[in-house]
Amino acid sequence: MTGKIEARLIELGHPLPGLVPPVAAYIPAVATGNIVMTAGQLPFVSGVLVETGKVPNQVSPERAKELAQISALNCLAAIKFAIGDLDRITRIVKVNGFIACDPSFTGQPAINNGASEFLGAVFGDAGIHARSTIGVAVLPLDSPVEVELIVEFE
Repeated sequence: MTGKIEARLIELGHPLPGLVPPVAAYIPAVATGNIVMTAGQLPFVSGVLVETGKVPNQVSPERAKELAQISALNCLAAIKFAIGDLDRITRIVKVNGFIACDPSFTGQPAINNGASEFLGAVFGDAGIHARSTIGVAVLPLDSPVEVELIVEFE
């Protein structure tokens, strides 16, 4: 039986994917107390990194925003791995977004909105969160974006 959050993801056209295997020596998410922290998640779809390159030179800001949403969805798969059921989430506490970009690019917050707006659509008021968005020179596998979440659960 599908839970309320997974049903909402399906309704939004974004069914929960399988867990993205780690690309190095870490696990996808760790629960401690009533908090789960995900490792940074890249925009993998069906085991494939769907885009590479820097924003805005090789990847448009609009596309990067979509990739941030995919990365947030992969974070939810990692959270399910850690706690077993997304319906246990009571609050999205913080979103950290990393954008691989040209040093002159300053539109990183709009890209991370892809993750933030998606989480708000999925969780409603419980999806409103604190956030950091950081422009970086390069990300693993030349990904344009990486997203990590901190969530509270019961």
